[in-house]
Amino acid sequence: MIGKVLEYSLRDFGFLEPTRKANSIVAPARLGRRARMAVSALLLAPALSGCILGSERPDLNLEVPAGYREAGRGAPDAHVPALDWWRGFRSSELTALMDAAQIYNLDVAVAIAQIVQADAQVGVAGAPLLPSATGTSTAEQVRSVSSNFGGGSGFSTTFSQYSLGLTASYMIDFWGKNRATLYAAEENATSARYNREVVTLTTIATVANTYFQILAAQDELRVARRNLAAAQRILALIKQEFAGGTASQLDVSQQEALVSTERAAIPPLEITLRQNIAALALLVARAPANFTVKGGTMTQIAIPRVTPGMPSELLNQRPDIRQAEALLASSNFSVEAARAAFFPQIQLTAQTGVQSAALASLFGPGAWFYTLSAGLTQPLFDGFLLESQLKQAKGVQLQNLQAYRKAVLSAFADVEKALVALSQSTLQERLQIEAVANSRKAFEVSETQLRAGTVNLITVLQTQQTLLIAENTLAQVRLTKLLAASSLFQALGGGWTPTGELSLLQPQDGSTPARPAN
Repeated sequence: MIGKVLEYSLRDFGFLEPTRKANSIVAPARLGRRARMAVSALLLAPALSGCILGSERPDLNLEVPAGYREAGRGAPDAHVPALDWWRGFRSSELTALMDAAQIYNLDVAVAIAQIVQADAQVGVAGAPLLPSATGTSTAEQVRSVSSNFGGGSGFSTTFSQYSLGLTASYMIDFWGKNRATLYAAEENATSARYNREVVTLTTIATVANTYFQILAAQDELRVARRNLAAAQRILALIKQEFAGGTASQLDVSQQEALVSTERAAIPPLEITLRQNIAALALLVARAPANFTVKGGTMTQIAIPRVTPGMPSELLNQRPDIRQAEALLASSNFSVEAARAAFFPQIQLTAQTGVQSAALASLFGPGAWFYTLSAGLTQPLFDGFLLESQLKQAKGVQLQNLQAYRKAVLSAFADVEKALVALSQSTLQERLQIEAVANSRKAFEVSETQLRAGTVNLITVLQTQQTLLIAENTLAQVRLTKLLAASSLFQALGGGWTPTGELSLLQPQDGSTPARPAN
């Protein structure tokens, strides 16, 4: 029925001769009304496309809470993370590392290269929506020899044929298959851009965490060396008492074991420090042998104040959620394209050109010709290929739907976990500082009394061990607090918004800028 309607429409416009088939060659003539209508049809055909494009959007069924349990009271929209949130830690070295990671990190460069690929795929998917035109030219010479079976001599003829032509074709996207494919590719390109922001956010958060671990290792090394020096002082006192006969060999051996234990605790901290420096070098695309970090102490790092805002705002603040949303939208259009493949396809083809037996008269009167054709293709039986492709597209759609739901819930959980970790580690740090101060005071008093001979050695060893544990615990608590702050910024999207990208310093053409000389 559709084919008949199309045939009648073409005949009404003068595209088809009443006594000829659709693919017949019209006799050479000058360019007239029918040819102009043919060209107009190919130019206007895109307007007929996609008129049956439907909608395949499943119910998201999201559970968005009104607020965060661990957020506490206060203005929900206050102190939302800034785009360059890492400057709030007030570390110039950390800021420089963050800027370098955004420019030189290789994972970010890979993500940018994927954007180039996705944009190119959009062009590939959009090509069927436009008419295609192909130019042809041929020149041939044919020699024909005939023989005389009666014994006489045969004769031969030679003739030439020259032609120049232009072929244009267009597939009418009446059911929206090609347009849905284009929309799916565009959503994939959008997803690639969100993926770049996800990679950038993950990279800079990893830079911050690695830098904090370097500071923690340096603090723990200072604590270990200080405790080693204190243990060596106590050992010297015990040896003096042993020489005077007031201490036993057991006391000396116990303190020597403690000194050895303190000395053995230093190499693992050196391993942690140097391995994290090497990891940080990789994050900024530097060779570890040519990379150094000054570091410092965790006490010099400030904790920026930030509140999470409303959970509903997180749907726009997290680039990974937007990426999952784009993938879901792409799969929706893929289902539409797979469904439209069941319907007939209408192909319009036009060919025009000139042909002549003599090159001199190729562009002369009577050399012009054109051909118009229209075809309709309807799948009848394909071994359930189209049905299987539709099921596959629906399966991908369901997978992306569940992935989007999980991304949203995971984002809420990340914020809750980061909030409770930051609040409790802040409280623990305050309490642990008091514990370290009391432990240090007790050790100093016991050491003084040991020199005066008014306290036994067991008390000194106990206070020394208590101080050692308290100082190591404080270093770990401070590291936990810094990691919790970094995790909170990452959980809130790092200040990212759909109108502002994280990769402020990253070139948009995928190239890597030259690294400045050291």
